[in-house]
Amino acid sequence: MAPRSIWNGTLAFGMVRVPIKLYSAIEPKGIGFREIHTKDESTLRHRRICRKEGKPVDKDQIGKGYEISSGEYVLLEPDEINAAAGDGAKTIEIEEFVDVSSIDPFQFSKTYFLGCREDATPFSVLSAALEKTGRAGIGRFSFHNREYLVAVRAFQERLALHTLRFSDEIVDVGDLDMPGGGKKPTAKEVKMARQLIAGLTDEFEPDGFQDEYRAAVMDLIERKAEGKKPKKSKSKKKKPTGDLSKALEESLAAQGASN
Repeated sequence: MAPRSIWNGTLAFGMVRVPIKLYSAIEPKGIGFREIHTKDESTLRHRRICRKEGKPVDKDQIGKGYEISSGEYVLLEPDEINAAAGDGAKTIEIEEFVDVSSIDPFQFSKTYFLGCREDATPFSVLSAALEKTGRAGIGRFSFHNREYLVAVRAFQERLALHTLRFSDEIVDVGDLDMPGGGKKPTAKEVKMARQLIAGLTDEFEPDGFQDEYRAAVMDLIERKAEGKKPKKSKSKKKKPTGDLSKALEESLAAQGASN
């Protein structure tokens, strides 16, 4: 069954209005485990318990609250939260266009596809223009009760939408209590590191990388379901060396032997 759109709205730039649909672009392949009572292999249920009364709470008695001080909350109705988005709740207003390469990878959060509704001409024009210029439209929209900063770019004759993190959501590395780079490297060490990097440099092909952990766990599940013993894992650990120059030299030698 073809994926359904998860949001319908309008993409606006200048006086142009593009009717759009939003689709999930990512299909996580993680392994979902259920919590099981090991005594009888029955699945477990989680119930919402009122801390004050110690009793389960029905769904129609559950609301949303924001804690303004310890133990004191402001309760908000769903309609009030939705109204806070204003008239732009169904519109992605493009505020500016930037080079796609100027967006730091730290900013990217989630990715979606945009499809057209009704007249496809404005959609195709925008996609083609962004493809030719290598630019992305920066705007914002409200989705799932929060506002997102977004980048809209061309993708395979269509449009992709990336939600972006606001700058205050990114941790300043200077605020972290973590060690620095240590002693200054020697010119020889940097040269060898550059040679090693050059030898390992290639075109990035995402299809060449698979989730080996997921495959191993699925194999384990299948073997146990068939009453077989799990395979013994093969250790990939390599003996570390405390001598950086020696490690670089050995790496370059191994690289040369494999070429």
